[in-house]
Parts: sequence; structure tokens; C-alpha cells
Amino acid sequence: MDFYEQAVQHELLRWRKKMYQKPNLFNQVSKKAQAKINSWIPAKAQRFITDSIKNMVKAILAGSQLTTKQSMIREKSLYKQDELVKEKLVTYRKTATIEGAGTGAGGILLGLADFPLLLSIKVKFLFEAAAIYGFDTKEYEERLFILHVFQLAFSNDETRRQTMNTIENWEQEKQTLVEMDWHVFQQAYRDYIDLVKLLQMVPGFGAVVGAYANYNLLDQLGETAMNAYRLRLLKIPGDETESIKKENNN
Repeated sequence: MDFYEQAVQHELLRWRKKMYQKPNLFNQVSKKAQAKINSWIPAKAQRFITDSIKNMVKAILAGSQLTTKQSMIREKSLYKQDELVKEKLVTYRKTATIEGAGTGAGGILLGLADFPLLLSIKVKFLFEAAAIYGFDTKEYEERLFILHVFQLAFSNDETRRQTMNTIENWEQEKQTLVEMDWHVFQQAYRDYIDLVKLLQMVPGFGAVVGAYANYNLLDQLGETAMNAYRLRLLKIPGDETESIKKENNN
């Protein structure tokens, strides 16, 4: 292992500790408020939302698969892979920022269009990242992994910890996973971005909020994707993982 990979190992330990940390008071209050709001939504409406997001994401996955260049898989150096992903992130972040500002400036109607557009940008970035790190997105299990990376980036504390455990033990977990839990997927994502996206629909103010929010959401996704794929390439001893969990549970 070279010096760069050793440095990445240390970064991964810090990041994993953050992923397993306990929710703070603000997050606990926010979760209760969001749970209350979700309880007001009828079960039929919840199923409709779940199915809509499921179909939307599956369509985006199919489109991203067709447009992703698998030739990038040839790069083997972790340093060069990381640099390529960072370059891709800059491009997608700019696209998301412009898209957020544009839809935010249009008020409610264009604000509604932001959801599928931003979702498409995020998923396409994840396909590019997977290919750069050498994983074949033609395989179903790799597309399933992409969805877990997405969920890890945009979910509440409890779902994040559960998803992190799945990602860390992916070689075992993928044997039993048939499909995503779409209800958890859509609810975690909506809970994560609802407040910001509501503010984005305010005419005049929405453009600034949309641009800033989308910039930060892509940053969050970029950090999560890089570290999730690094975990699969650079194995950290299991006892170190357990020590992180125990530390955060105390």
C-alpha cells in the first residue's frame, strides 16, 4: 500500500466515525417533526409516492446505464481514480447549481420540475463514479449498490447507520438483497430535502436557495460516493469498525 492509500485509510476512519455517530438534539427534534408530518399522509398517498419515485429512479438508472462510458474502468491507481471522480463532481455540481437556480427562480411550477432533474444528475454522477472505480454498472448488484450509496448520502441518522452497515458488509449483504426497500428509500430522501426544496419554491428567493442547496447536495453525494467505493477497494480490519460503533454507542 502506497502513501496515498494510507492517507485515504485515515480519511475513511474519520468518515466512518461520522456515519455512525449518534443523532444530536436538533436531528432528534427534526425527525419527530418529520414523522408527525408523514403520519398525516394517507397510506394510499404514501404508496403512490413510493411507486412514483421507484419508477422514476428505475427509468433514470436505465438511462444512466446507456450513457455511462465503461472505458473509464481501465484506470487502476486509486489516486488517479479519486482525481477523475473529483473532476466529474465539479462538472455535475455546476450543472446542479445552474439547474437549481433556474428552477428556483420560476417559483412553484419550475420548483416541482427540480425534483426529477436533480435526481437524474445525482444518479448519473454515481454511475460515472462507479465506472471510474472499476465497477461494472451493467451488473444488477452494482446498480443496487449505487442506490445504497444514494440512500447513505440522503437519509436520517437511523437509516444512515443501517445503510452504512450494509455498505461495509456489501459482499455478504448483496447475497440476500433482492431489491431496494423503496418505501424507506423515498421517505428518507424526501425527509432529507423537503425543507430546502419548499424554500426553493418561493419566487425571487428560490433561485438563491436552489443554487446553494443543489451545490451542497452534490458535494454531500460526492464525498459519500468516493468513500463508499474506497471502502470496497481498501479493506479496513473489522475490529476497527466495531470499535467505531462501540465508541458512538457510548
